[in-house]
Amino acid sequence: MARIVKVSARLVNIPVETERTDAIQAFLVQETPFVEIETDDGLVGRGYSYTIGTGGSAVLALLHDVFQPRLIGADARAVEALWHTLWSSTRATTPGTLTALALAAVDTALWDLRCQRNAEPLWIAAGGYRQQIPAYDTEHGWLHLSEAELVDGMRSLVDAGWTAAKMKVGRELLPEDVRRVRRVREAVGEDFTLFVDANQGFTRSEALRRARAIEPFDIAWLEEPLPADDREGHAWLAGQTGIPIAVGETLNTIAQCVAYLSSGAASIMQVDAARVGGVTPWLKVAHAAEAMNIDICPHFLMELHVSLAGATPAGTWVEHIPQLRSVTRTEVQVEAGVAYVPDTPGLGIDWDMTKIDEFTVSPILTV
Repeated sequence: MARIVKVSARLVNIPVETERTDAIQAFLVQETPFVEIETDDGLVGRGYSYTIGTGGSAVLALLHDVFQPRLIGADARAVEALWHTLWSSTRATTPGTLTALALAAVDTALWDLRCQRNAEPLWIAAGGYRQQIPAYDTEHGWLHLSEAELVDGMRSLVDAGWTAAKMKVGRELLPEDVRRVRRVREAVGEDFTLFVDANQGFTRSEALRRARAIEPFDIAWLEEPLPADDREGHAWLAGQTGIPIAVGETLNTIAQCVAYLSSGAASIMQVDAARVGGVTPWLKVAHAAEAMNIDICPHFLMELHVSLAGATPAGTWVEHIPQLRSVTRTEVQVEAGVAYVPDTPGLGIDWDMTKIDEFTVSPILTV
């Protein structure tokens, strides 16, 4: 047995590296619920999740008031049982993003402990499929960038050896979106993989207009064209356009993800380990997608998702948005559009606890 003897939680505000904007929001602050779980054999597992600037204090309260007391004395090896215990203790708030984010912070810490105890990296413990994953860049495709900045940034990726990138769409007028997509395609060439992301910004009719308008530019997927809870709309749109529809980053349960997969509403599943409740449910979604012959291309959380995508045959792309460089001593190795899975025991994230302390914006709540 590996009995849990101490659990602490805090809120860490990690500076974002660049201005990030899309059709519905600006990403200026990353609130990071950060959990440490200590067992009686002296190991410490560290886990985290994130918000885009709001709600972090609510996640922290849920962690401290509900989850932390239930972990004390439990066997840290029983990851599945603990996930379900915590899920069951929050019936009144599940399914929901706040509960999922709190669960993810705990679950990733438990997986960190499991991997350390077995002296295995996460990609092995979670499945062990491959150590190199194609990566696409998002940092040069934000919506606020001028047309010239967008094109220059995409061209710089090609010059650096990248083979794929994503750009945001959702400008007020369709012709502007079309012109930006056209100019990017001209800049990167026909052999470059180009994704577009609407961030839930369109109605059904407008999504169809814009999808058909950009079809000639060989778009590899159209991401979240509709509100994330419009499953029927995404399935309908998938039947109206030749562009694959990518959805999943704002889904909070295994059941929601499977419903999208089985109904044809997601040609690409972008399940996010933080927003779905951790590594434990993420892997179940990935296995369901594999069974349905659908790619898993997880959203954000590059430092965690590189290992998870490497764990399963369904893992196809990793999104390159550096998220943790200011609070870690090492970073994900990416060369010419290929991400390499870390091979050290644990999550593969080398936290700099001095920096974590520096960016902590809450009391450290310990049980």
